[in-house]
Amino acid sequence: MRMLTATDEVLDPDEKRRILRRTWHGLQPWRGTLAVGGVLVLVQTAATLAGPAILAHGVDNGVREGDLSVIARDGLLFLATAIIAYVAGWGAILALARVGESWLRDLRDRVFRHVTDLSMGFFDRNRTGTLVSRLTADAEAIQQLISQGLVMFVVQALILLGAVAVMFTMSWQLAIVTMLAVPFLWWATAWFQRESNRAYLVLRERVGHTLTSLQEGLSGVRVVQAFAQEGPLLERFHRTNEAQFTAHLRAERIAAIYTPAIELSNAVVIAGILGIGGLLVNADLVTIGVVSAFVLYLQRVFEPIQQLSQFFNQIQASGAALKKLYALLDEQPEIVERPGALDLPSRGDLEVDNVSFGYGTGRDLVLRDVSLTLRSGERLALVGPTGAGKSTLAKLMVRFYDPTDGTVRFAGIDLRDATLTSLRQRIVVVPQEGFLFGGSIRDNVRIGRVDADDTEVDAAIERLGLVSRFQAFPQGLETVIVERGANFSAGERQLISLARAALADPALIVLDEATSSLDPGTELLVEQALEVLMQGRTVVVVAHRLSTAARADRVGVVVGGRLVELGPHDELIHRQGAYAALFSSWSGDVHAG
Repeated sequence: MRMLTATDEVLDPDEKRRILRRTWHGLQPWRGTLAVGGVLVLVQTAATLAGPAILAHGVDNGVREGDLSVIARDGLLFLATAIIAYVAGWGAILALARVGESWLRDLRDRVFRHVTDLSMGFFDRNRTGTLVSRLTADAEAIQQLISQGLVMFVVQALILLGAVAVMFTMSWQLAIVTMLAVPFLWWATAWFQRESNRAYLVLRERVGHTLTSLQEGLSGVRVVQAFAQEGPLLERFHRTNEAQFTAHLRAERIAAIYTPAIELSNAVVIAGILGIGGLLVNADLVTIGVVSAFVLYLQRVFEPIQQLSQFFNQIQASGAALKKLYALLDEQPEIVERPGALDLPSRGDLEVDNVSFGYGTGRDLVLRDVSLTLRSGERLALVGPTGAGKSTLAKLMVRFYDPTDGTVRFAGIDLRDATLTSLRQRIVVVPQEGFLFGGSIRDNVRIGRVDADDTEVDAAIERLGLVSRFQAFPQGLETVIVERGANFSAGERQLISLARAALADPALIVLDEATSSLDPGTELLVEQALEVLMQGRTVVVVAHRLSTAARADRVGVVVGGRLVELGPHDELIHRQGAYAALFSSWSGDVHAG
C-alpha cells in the first residue's frame, strides 16, 4: 500500500470519467434541486442568446425603417431577456451552490470519519500535514469551484454551443469566418488543459509539503527555541515555501500565455466579421442587423472561451483534489473486525504466541518469535535499549497492529477475532504524554466512555483521589482546555488521561512510562493515581526507568527484536544476564547523577 502523493500524477481520460461518475453518484440525494438548477440554467442560456437576435430585428425593422414602435418594442424585449437571464442565473447559482456545498460538507465528513478509522500503519506512511491539506487545501479547491465557477462554467458552455448554432442559422458565411479561429483555439485550449493539469498537481503537492513544515515548526516551537534552531527551521520552511512559490508561478505563466492569445484571436475575428460582413451587406446576402448581431454573438463565443479558460484552473485543481480525496476514501484499514467477531470477556490472560512483526510490506522484522503469557492481574515491565522493539510489542498487545506471524490472545480469543468495541473497552493505552482535546476537563475525561454521565465521571475522578486537585482549577471540571492542553502542565495533562482510563474501567492497561516526563510537583500525585488505577488490573509498562521495572511482578527484556529474558526483578538480577547489565548501568547513572 503506497503513500498518498501527487508526484507526476496525471488525470488521464479514464480517471476523469471515473471521478465524474463517482461524483455524479454522490450527488443523487439532491437530484431534485439539481433538476431545478438545470432548468434555470437553460432559461438563463436561452434569454442570453435571444438578446442579439432581438437586436438584429430592431436594427433591420426599426432603425432602418424609422419605426419607433418596433424600436420601443424590441428595446423592451431586450431588457426583459436581460432581466430573465439575471433572475434565472441568480436562482441557478443558489440551487446548484446549495447542492455543491451540501455534497462537499458530506464528503468532508466521510473523509474525516474514514481517516479516523484507518490503522496506525496508515499514519506511519503518511505525514499529518499532507492529510490535513486533503481536508483544507484540496477541499478549498473544490469549494472555490462550487461557490464561484460551477454554474458559470455550465452556463458559458451552453452559451458557447448555442451561439455557434444560432450563427450558422443566421449566416453560414459569417459563421465560417468565425470558425476559422477554432483550430487555433482548440490547440491552445488542449495545450492549456494539459500543462495546467500538470502544474496544479505539482502545486497541490507543494502546498502539502509547506503545511507539513509549518505544522512541525509550530508544534515543536519549544524544542526549536530551547536548542536555538530557529535558523535551520526557517531555512527548511523557506525551501518548501520557495518550492510552492515556483510551482505557483509555473501555473500562472501558463495562464498568462493562454488568456492574451484568446483575446487577440477575438480582435482578429471581429475585424474579419466587419470587413466580410460589409461585403455581404453590399451583395444583399445579409442585413446590417445580422452583422450587428454577429458582433454580439461573437462576444457570446469568445467571452465564454475566455471565462472557461479561467475555470480550467479551478477544474484541474478540483479534479486533482477529488482524486486525492477519493484515494483517501479508498484506503482500506488494516485493522478490521471480522464477520462474527466475539466480545472479549471482562477478564482473562494475555498470551503472545510466537509473534513476529515488521512495519509495512517487504520490511525487516522488528520482532521475532516472541512468546509470553501475562496472567490476569499481573504487572509486566518491558525494558530494553532504544529501538529494541518493546513499544512495538506493546502495540501488538493492544492490536494497533496485527502480527506478521503468530497470535496475540486475550482470554483465549485471538484479538483478530474480537469485536473492536470490546477490544478498546478491555484494553486501554495511557501514553507517555497525555493528549487533550478542545473542550472542558470533564469532556476530556468522558472520552474514556462517551456514554458516561456526570456522576460516573465524578466517581472515576474520586476513585483516583483527584477530586481536590481538579477542583483547584479555575472552573473545576468545567475549565476550558486550549489547543493540545497548552494551559496545563505535563503532569496535569497526565492526571486527566488517568481519569479518562479510570472511567473506561479496562481489564488491561498499557503504560508508556506515564511518569517519565513529569515535573516533581505532580509526579508523586500521578504515581499515586497510577497505583490506584492499576489495582486489580493486568498492566504492561514500557519502562524507560528501571525503578519502575523493579516494582513489576515480572520483567521482559527485549533486545534486537527478541524477548531474551523474562522473570521477576530479583531473579533476573541473580542471573547476571542482560537485565542485570541494564540495571547496573542505570543504577550507576542514577547514583552518578
